[in-house]
Formats: sequence, structure tokens, C-alpha cells
Amino acid sequence: MATLSASISISPNPSFTSSHKPSPLFSPPHTLKIPAFAQNPIKSLTLHSTDAPSRASLVVPRAASQSSSSSNNATSFHGLCYVVGDNIDTDQIIPAEYLTLVPSKPAEYEKLGSYALIGLPASYEARFVEPGETKSKYSIVIGGANFGCGSSREHAPVALGAAGTTAVVAESYARIFFRNSVATGEVYPLESEVRICEECRTGDVITIELGESRLINHTTGKDYTLKPIGDAGPVIEAGGIFAYARKAGMIPQQPAA
Repeated sequence: MATLSASISISPNPSFTSSHKPSPLFSPPHTLKIPAFAQNPIKSLTLHSTDAPSRASLVVPRAASQSSSSSNNATSFHGLCYVVGDNIDTDQIIPAEYLTLVPSKPAEYEKLGSYALIGLPASYEARFVEPGETKSKYSIVIGGANFGCGSSREHAPVALGAAGTTAVVAESYARIFFRNSVATGEVYPLESEVRICEECRTGDVITIELGESRLINHTTGKDYTLKPIGDAGPVIEAGGIFAYARKAGMIPQQPAA
């Protein structure tokens, strides 16, 4: 099985650079440098693989297909929101018992979505995903502080993405959850300027204008400013860090099946 790791490196240069030229084989290490992510000091992206390109895959990227435009500045999301509180950890997002599911297998990826946020306590009366369903009717998750704390499992953003989540809006994130969201390309992890989780209710109709860094609650009529996603946006839009690196020519394209 391929062994992969991903981290992200900060560069003050607005254009990415590389000290390695693409080769016909996937030979470690290949390093991709991108600018600092707005408001999120995420460090070093180095791609490593001990196996062939056809097996160098972490997940089935999904978030990029949700964009309304190929331009990150024109992307908007619209749908119902699901509101949670502070310190939502990865065991609540996807309990450890479901980590045997392999996201790169389409059937298991879909099944993973059916268990998204299943670990929330009973005080959350509305289920994020209804029993027997694989997709949630809530496409936007709104949380409080320290969203995604706990383990480093990349299954957490993957499960949300598999359930149909396009974006999470939280007051703050656990660093590894934010990084995994960007690396997998599953969801946009957006930060709010205020505690939106205290002003929105599950089922409110929400629009997120990514280019304007704005959230609109159509149910209450209130607008909120979000922190810019910055240069993490194109990585998520591409479908994750490996897709972004292939698109940028930093690693070879995968051969056609």
C-alpha cells in the first residue's frame, strides 16, 4: 500500500515555486510551495509516495465539483445549515469504528458520508444525515470554536464532504482539521468574524459568497463577514493537494484507466 504524507509550506511569493522539475515517474520528494493561507499559519507541503502513481491516492475529491464557477472568486454556496457548538471533535464528526472504510473506493466513500456527525450527543435533536440516507440535506455546517479537534484522521473532512457538505463556517479550527480539509479538497473551512453559531439555527437558509467573504442568512436577513480563505481556495477547488500539484505540473498526471 502507498505511504503518503502531506503538509503545506508558507511562501511570501504570490506564485508557487518548486526546486524539482516534474519527472515521468512519481519519485519522492516533490515539494510544492504556495503563499501563506489567510489567517491560518499552515506549514510545509511535501508529497511522499513509496508506490506507483496509480496507487498514490488518499481520497476521492468532491468539493471542487460543487463550485459554481471555475474561478474561486465567483464561487458561492447555497443551502440549509446545520449548527453545532464549540469543540466538535473528530470522534463526533466520524467515530473511530468507521475508519475502516476506504474513501478511495466509491461505495465506501458514499457509506462514510452516511455516518457524518453521527457521534454528536443526543442533545442534537436533528440528525445531520437521516437513517438510511447517505447524503445530508444540510450542505453548510456552522460551528463554534476549535472545530475538528481531537485526532488527526483525514476521514473527518472526507465524511462531511461525502455527505454533501460544501463548507464549514466556524469561529476557529483545530489546525490539523483545517489542513486536512485543504489537503483532501473536501470542504471549504471558513472562519467567521463573530460567533455565527449563536445567531443561526439548524435549517436556516444560507448563502456563502466566497469571493466576497460573506455569509448571508436569508432566514434572519443578517449578513456576516468571513475571513478570506486566501490561497487555500484554489487548492480546495482543484480537488485537494495532489490534484492541485498535478494541475500545476509539480507531479505527473495519473495515467488514464
